[in-house]
Amino acid sequence: MFSGSIQALALKAFALCAGVAIGSVAGPISVKSQTYPTQPVRILVGFGPGSAADILARLVGKQMEASLGQPIVVENRPGNSSMIAAETVARAAPDGYTLFMATIANTLNPAETKSNFNLARDLAPIALLGIVPNVLVAHPSVPANNLQELIALAKSKPESLTFGSSGYATASYMAAELFNAKAGTAVVMVPYQGGSNQALSDLLSGRITLMFNVAATLAPHVAAGKLKAFAVAQSQRASIMPDVPTLAEAGMSGYDAGIWIGLLAPAATPPEIVEKLSAAANQALSHDAVRAALKAQGTDPVGGTPKEFADFIRADIEKWTAVLASPGARK
Repeated sequence: MFSGSIQALALKAFALCAGVAIGSVAGPISVKSQTYPTQPVRILVGFGPGSAADILARLVGKQMEASLGQPIVVENRPGNSSMIAAETVARAAPDGYTLFMATIANTLNPAETKSNFNLARDLAPIALLGIVPNVLVAHPSVPANNLQELIALAKSKPESLTFGSSGYATASYMAAELFNAKAGTAVVMVPYQGGSNQALSDLLSGRITLMFNVAATLAPHVAAGKLKAFAVAQSQRASIMPDVPTLAEAGMSGYDAGIWIGLLAPAATPPEIVEKLSAAANQALSHDAVRAALKAQGTDPVGGTPKEFADFIRADIEKWTAVLASPGARK
């Protein structure tokens, strides 16, 4: 009479043991991961208030609050091309409560220096949030009306054109060096210690002839006829300048130098927390009001999975490392 009961108990015991075994292989999901978040979440931004990264962090962070049920606090920690903020987050507890708003500066830094910090190793990607389009523009005096004419001019008169940039290994500098490498040109680099504003001022006055800069800054000058736009330096057209072709569309395949912005956590953050944050960030980007606000200030929303962002970061570091190692790159 007990055989049925004994058999049932044996089956339950077997199932329990199997469950423990499976849990051991897959890795336990902590109670903290299941209840996360239970307190406010900080996002550190390596640039000051009003920067593209700061605006994106506040827009997306505010919308993420609804999904996570906790406040999102944005803290500005500018300094050393945002590396101070990056290293602070890398050293933080991997519990999902301290996050980092990274930019292209953080893939340019490891390409340029031999820092102990490594973005791909020390931080866990959550989601690529947006791209701030770079645009190739020229002073109206440049006798070229499209990309092919510009490349032909640069090859026929190698010293006649100059690229203004914010300095060595900055986004504008690297975009120009990538252009030289792909076009087979040697346009002279003119770095500005005062940053892109000083370079843009000299471009508008005709002291330099070419520059890569963000679309939102350049759009009014292009509309007024003070500059001519040749192409957008990313794989897709910029929503703020929809009539300007990409460099690929203009004939330079494989060119991509948009200024990206994305969210990351400390490297050892549990995958369940990373996935929860990624879902919240992507949901925030899906809201029409957020997308409209981002596009209005010149940022094109992206989104995607943690793996897609991780692959993007690795490819970006490899790309810029190769550009700086090329014979034509000048310091």
